[in-house]
Amino acid sequence: MTLTTTDRPARRAGAAVVPVLAFAGIVVAVMQTLLVPVVKDLPQLLDTSPGNATWVLTSTLLSGAVATPIMGRLGDLYGKRRMLVLSLAVMVVGALVSALTSQLLTMIAGRTLQGFAMGAIPLGIGLMRDMLPRERLGSAMALMSSSIGVGGGLALPAAALVAQNTDWHVLFYGAAGLGAVAIVLTLLAVPESPLRARGSFDLPGALGLSAGLVLLLLPVTKGSDWGWGSGATLGLFAAAVVVLLLWGLMELRLAAPLVDLRTTARREVLLTNLASIMVGVSFYVVSLVLPQLLQLPSSTGYGLGRSMVVAGLCVAPLGLTMMFTAPVYARLSARYGPRTTLIIGLLVIALGYGGGLGLMDAAWQTVITSVVLGAGIGLAYSSLPALIIGAVPASETGAANGLNTLMRSIGTSVSSAVIGMVLANTAHDAGGVAVPAMHGFRVSFLIATAAVAVGLVLALFLPRQRPAARLRLRASSEEDANVAGAEEVLRGFRGRVLDAAGAPVARAKVTLIDRHGRQAGATLSADDGAYTLAVPARGPYVLAARAAGHGPLAHAATHTGDRPVDLDLSLPGETVSA
Repeated sequence: MTLTTTDRPARRAGAAVVPVLAFAGIVVAVMQTLLVPVVKDLPQLLDTSPGNATWVLTSTLLSGAVATPIMGRLGDLYGKRRMLVLSLAVMVVGALVSALTSQLLTMIAGRTLQGFAMGAIPLGIGLMRDMLPRERLGSAMALMSSSIGVGGGLALPAAALVAQNTDWHVLFYGAAGLGAVAIVLTLLAVPESPLRARGSFDLPGALGLSAGLVLLLLPVTKGSDWGWGSGATLGLFAAAVVVLLLWGLMELRLAAPLVDLRTTARREVLLTNLASIMVGVSFYVVSLVLPQLLQLPSSTGYGLGRSMVVAGLCVAPLGLTMMFTAPVYARLSARYGPRTTLIIGLLVIALGYGGGLGLMDAAWQTVITSVVLGAGIGLAYSSLPALIIGAVPASETGAANGLNTLMRSIGTSVSSAVIGMVLANTAHDAGGVAVPAMHGFRVSFLIATAAVAVGLVLALFLPRQRPAARLRLRASSEEDANVAGAEEVLRGFRGRVLDAAGAPVARAKVTLIDRHGRQAGATLSADDGAYTLAVPARGPYVLAARAAGHGPLAHAATHTGDRPVDLDLSLPGETVSA
């Protein structure tokens, strides 16, 4: 699979691109979080049983998990902005459906449509990689990656305020309005990426992955209701293993799979995705524990007796701190690399949960816990897309980041199921109502700490990023290509693009294609014709060059050592446009 460009030249990414894409991510987070304040009231609001009411949340999770990698791949093939707008449009339709009903099945259908917006995060990251220059890419991806936490933190108090003072359907009208604003801003401020992956959409692969994910996540989210040892739970887990195994075997045999499992199995990609699950677990635990602790009545002896709105405000610093860590991440990552930043983030999360065990006696203490955890989760989340982008071909950016976002979603799903089970099993009776015990809250924090420890071990085994790999990440966008030739490359190709008379050709597109036919790098020549391309590994490559007014060139070359290969590319004589 190779990467090509559309005939339409890329527009220069304006200053509004990053905030608009981050706003789209925040809108997605708001969609996810808006029902949290009314979760306990859903059975009464929908006139159904508590077990049935949970499907309103489960349906969004399942559709989001399915849509995330699929929308990422569709974005690689047909345009990332196009798919981003489509994701947001489906969310708006789903929000309006939910706003107009109090019937359970219709509400589930609306929430299922809203889950498709989860694809906005990897699509936004892919757009940033394709368009932004080096100096803006790190902090931009950090902000986009953290937008889920930012939006969740901001949405909690806002949704609580709306739920307390108006009809709860207003929450959905608000989400639809935000989605519509995000669509308009995206169309106005975000140019379409000119980069496209060649190939066709793997429909059987999409159906197989969808079936496998549903079979896996359904028992994860419903296991506490059905019983973890029940036939339904165990049967679905077994079916998930079989379906995903068969899906994997099918994907390995395809020339253009939905997910390139060989790339996914690379050490740096595999360990990053596994670490993402642990980060997802750690993020969701605090979102489940602190609001309940804050709202429990003080008569329990440990509850803090705060209102729904105050509880949301106390947890809001979690998202705000994640937002403010984006520029900090950019500086740390530029100096030490995303691996080191991920490790630092995990250590800060461990500190937050460890300290949080002793900071549960007052509302101000929960604010401190939220700030520390927000800083750590922000650093960790920001590191993940950079690690993925540095390890996969440009043609797989959307799909790879979609899979990584899926891993985080699996982490939050597992967290929700496990913590829900812990709190239910440690609850005690208070006036005829089952109330979570302080012991359950502390065990939940210990589970989060253990997940962080596993993530830290995985991060420590990540390979240190080679200078060539960092260059490939930094010079991946065409906007940054003019300065790429000035970078020092320890392993790669460098030289000048010349015309038939030997004169330099400026702004020639030079593409590096590996032996599998996939793009391994791309750049534009500088004013003096100079180009520089890093290679991910030794081996044979094809350098394809083209420029307006000249014929295309494809030059086979092999890189065998650790030093750059000097190679000038001479374009054929001028062509006459039709």
